[in-house]
Amino acid sequence: MFELTKQFRFDAAHTLERHVDAEPSRRIHGHSYRATVTVRGEPDPISGMIIDLALFDRLLAEARDGLDHRFLDEVPDIGPATLENLSAWIWRRLEGRCRGLARVAVHRDSEGEYCTYFGPTAPRV
Repeated sequence: MFELTKQFRFDAAHTLERHVDAEPSRRIHGHSYRATVTVRGEPDPISGMIIDLALFDRLLAEARDGLDHRFLDEVPDIGPATLENLSAWIWRRLEGRCRGLARVAVHRDSEGEYCTYFGPTAPRV
C-alpha cells in the first residue's frame, strides 16, 4: 500500500460571523492557504503509479482555480470559510474523479493551523 501527496497554495478573502469578547465582528480578511491531497492504493501494474501525476495535477489545478484569489463567501457550496469547510469542499471537487482519494488537509501555515478531512468514501487501511 502506498500514499502519494501533492499540495497547492491559494490566497483568498472571506468573512466569518464571530463573537469575540461579546463584540460581533464580520470584517473582510484574507489568508494564504496550503492544501494537501493524499491518494492511497496499490500502483497500477503497467504504469507503476497510484494515479497518473499529470491527471493529479490537472484535478488539483481545477480545485485551486475555484478558490485562488476569490471572495470565499461567494463560492457556491463552501458555507462559512472555515478550514473544515474548505477541506470538505476540495474533497467534493475531487471525489469520484481522483482514484484512491484518502484525505484532504487545508493549512494556514502563518497560524500553525490545519484541518484534515477524511471523506466517507476514503479507503480504509
